[in-house]
Amino acid sequence: MMQRKRVGWWFFTKAKLSLNAYRNLSSSQHVILDNPNHSQVLVEGNGCSRMAILNRPSALNALNTNMAATLHKLYRSWEDNPDIGFVMMKGSGRAFAAGGDIVALYHLINKGNMEACKEFFRTAYCFMYLIGTYLKPHVALLNGITMGGGAGVSIPGTFRVATDKTIFATPEVHIGFHPDAAASFYLSHLPGHLGEYLALTGEKLNGVEMVTCGLATHYSISARLPLIEEQLGKLVTDDPSVIEATLEHYGDLAHPDSSSVLQRIEILDKCFCHDTVEEIVDAMENAASETKDAWCISTLNRLKEASPLSLKVALRSIREGRFQALDQCLVREYRMTLQAIHRQISGDISEGVRARVVDKDFAPKWDPPTLENVSQDMVDQYFFPLNESEPDLELPTKSREAFL
Repeated sequence: MMQRKRVGWWFFTKAKLSLNAYRNLSSSQHVILDNPNHSQVLVEGNGCSRMAILNRPSALNALNTNMAATLHKLYRSWEDNPDIGFVMMKGSGRAFAAGGDIVALYHLINKGNMEACKEFFRTAYCFMYLIGTYLKPHVALLNGITMGGGAGVSIPGTFRVATDKTIFATPEVHIGFHPDAAASFYLSHLPGHLGEYLALTGEKLNGVEMVTCGLATHYSISARLPLIEEQLGKLVTDDPSVIEATLEHYGDLAHPDSSSVLQRIEILDKCFCHDTVEEIVDAMENAASETKDAWCISTLNRLKEASPLSLKVALRSIREGRFQALDQCLVREYRMTLQAIHRQISGDISEGVRARVVDKDFAPKWDPPTLENVSQDMVDQYFFPLNESEPDLELPTKSREAFL
C-alpha cells in the first residue's frame, strides 16, 4: 500500500525551484477520452500513473476553457484515487503548450464577451493552483514551446523535464498584457533579477538555461524522452524521491554556453535591479553605449518594443510576487487580467494581439505610447478590483488534514 506523503510548499535548493506536493493514484491501460468535447486532452494510463496529453498540435497546444476544465476534472479525480501514485503531462507535436489561446480571447474581447473571457481565466488559474498544491508528485515533460499558460500548468508542479527542444518565454508585455498564469510567482523567485529581465523583455530560454536557473528540475535530450516515459510508467510508487531518481538516472548533464544570458548575470542584475522601468532602460542604454555589446543592444530594443504600460505593470507585479504565496499571486493576477481585458485603462491587449498575432504587421500603436505618459494612477488602477461588485478569484481549498 502506498504511503501518503507530507506536503511542503515552494522552496529553493541549489537553484532548483521545486514544490513538494504528494499523496497517491490508479492502474489501467492506455485510455483516450472518446467524448469529442475532451479530444483536446488525451489520457494514457499505465500501472499507478496517469499521463495527460495536451492535444491541439495545430495551435501549439494553446489552452482554452474546455482544456483547462477537463484537466481540472481529471486531476481532481486522480488526486482522490488511492491507486494512482503520480501524474504526468506532455504536449502533442512540437509544443508542450504555447500559452492561452490569445486569438480566441482577442475575438471575445472585441465582441465584448467578457463573461467568456473571465470563465477562461478563472478556470485556467484554478487549475494552475491545483498543480501548485497537488497532493501527488507531478512530472511535466516540456519538450518544445513552453510559454505563458504552458509554464503556468507545469512550473508549479513537482518535476519539470526540459529538453534540447524546449523554448521558454513569458512574452506578454509584447502583446500589451502582463506576465500571468503564476509568472509573477515563479519569475520573482529566480536568482537575482533574472525574473525582471524575462518579464520585461519576453526573451527566450532554452532547456539548458531552464534547468540551470531552476525553472526546470531535470534535463534530457528529446530522443531519450520515450525511454524516460517508459521507465516512469513501470514505477509503482507515490514517492517523489523514487521518481526523481529515475529522472536523474536517465537524464543528461548540460551547461549554458558562452552566449547564454546566464553568463551575463552580473550586468543583468546591475541593470534590472532598479526601482523603475525608466531607470532600467537608462541603465541598459548606458551599458549598450559603453560596451557596444550585442546582448545589451538587443535587450534595450526588446524593452523599447514592449507596451510601456505593460512594462510598468509587469515590473510591479514581479516585485510584489517576491513577497506573496502562489494563491496571492494568482488572485492579484486575476484582478490585473480583468483590468486588461475590460480596456478601461488602455486597449493595449487588443492592439498588441492584433499587431503580433492577427494582422502580423508588428507595428502596435501603444496607448500610452511612451513610458513618461504612463501615470502612477494608471499603474495603481491595474492592481485594484475592477469594481465593487466584481468578485475576486476563488481558488479551491483543501482540508488541513490533506496536508498532514
